[in-house]
Order: sequence, then structure tokens, then C-alpha cells
Amino acid sequence: MRYAVLGTGVVGRTIAAKLATLGHDVLVGTRDPQATLARTEPDGYGNPPLATWLRDHPQVRLATFADAAADAETVVNATSGAGSLDVLTSAGAGNLAGKVLIDIANPLDFSAGMPPSLNPVNTDSLGEQIQRAFPGVKVVKTLNTMNASIMTAPAQVPGEHNVFVSGDDAEAKKAVTELLHSFGWPRESVIDLGDITTARGTEMVLPIWLRLWGALGHPEFNFHIAGARRTTA
Repeated sequence: MRYAVLGTGVVGRTIAAKLATLGHDVLVGTRDPQATLARTEPDGYGNPPLATWLRDHPQVRLATFADAAADAETVVNATSGAGSLDVLTSAGAGNLAGKVLIDIANPLDFSAGMPPSLNPVNTDSLGEQIQRAFPGVKVVKTLNTMNASIMTAPAQVPGEHNVFVSGDDAEAKKAVTELLHSFGWPRESVIDLGDITTARGTEMVLPIWLRLWGALGHPEFNFHIAGARRTTA
């Protein structure tokens, strides 16, 4: 399958690399490919410049947001939450229409410093904002409640733990559940929370997740819902 992964940070790179190892055709989208490739310094988190990463992942290609979305069958939003709507607008509604859009982003608001708050929160969510802005897209919110490394390697956390899906389109959620299974998630670990409004709940997990990271001193953990019955898409 052809995937567009929008975003060049650690989440986008992690998802793109996994998709490529599974044999998918992967384009990573960025605003200005030439400017992105020209960067020679590590990013703010110490990750190597994308040009270096691409040399280590030759099966992944770089394109503009619009070109990546146009070529894809499925789109992954791995951008920063604050910039997601702008990026998706750059990708083009026509290029996104009719496609599954896997939204991994969280609406983190750093305007008041650390730790970040959420905007929107409680009565709305980024997932819903994307669905409203692009009604022709099948938005599925998932993988936004854990560290990037666990998204594609759930066995990294011992024992049972869960991943959630939210979305209005049942077939889209089934397709995303199959993708999660190919990432290594057992089907019984996937909990379908319901329509896209339930993305409010998973986005609001972030404040406790961030504080757990601070308390534990590392992000290599996840949530296990004890007593959960299988209610996957």
C-alpha cells in the first residue's frame, strides 16, 4: 500500500521506517523538501538531520505535503498538533478526499511553557477538528497515548497493554486495526472507543502521560486496561 507520512520528526520517522520494513511504499511529506534536506544540524531533540536519516532508509522518499498526499492511499498525520490543520491544508483537501487519515498528533500547547497544556481540550479534540475541516476524509485517531518507539514495537513493554482507536468510519477503523496488528499489536489489545468525539479522551491522556514520564524517568511505558473485553473495530 502507498502511505504518506506527514511530518519529519521522530514520530514520522518511526512510522515511516516501520511501514517501509513491512513492504509499503512510503513518502514522507514536508513543506519544502530542499530546505529540509539542506539542514545539517540535529533537531532540538538530538535527532540527526533528515538527510542523514534518509540515507539510512533509502526505501523512504521525501516529497511536499501535497505530492505525498496525492500519491498515497492512506495518510498519516505525524505533525505537531499545533500545526496539523495548516499542514493538512497544504496537503490539499482534494488530495486527501476519500482516504483514511491516521491521526497520531496531540494538540500540545507550549505557550505557557513546560509542561504543555492542551488546546483544544475536554469539549473538542484535534481529531474532531481535522474531521470537521476535511469531511471527505476518514479520520482515525490512534497511537497518540504512548512513546513513538512503542507505537511500532509494542513488545518493548512487557505484558499486556493497550492501544485505542477512535473514528466515525467503521471500515476505516478495521483497516487501521489491521495495520496495528502488522505493527505487532495483538488484536485483543486494540480497544475501539467509538466515534471521533472519543479522541477527546485519548488526547487528554497526555497530561498524565507526561507526568508519568517525569516520575519514572523514561517514556518506555504504556497503559493496560485491566478487565477490558475485546471491542475492536
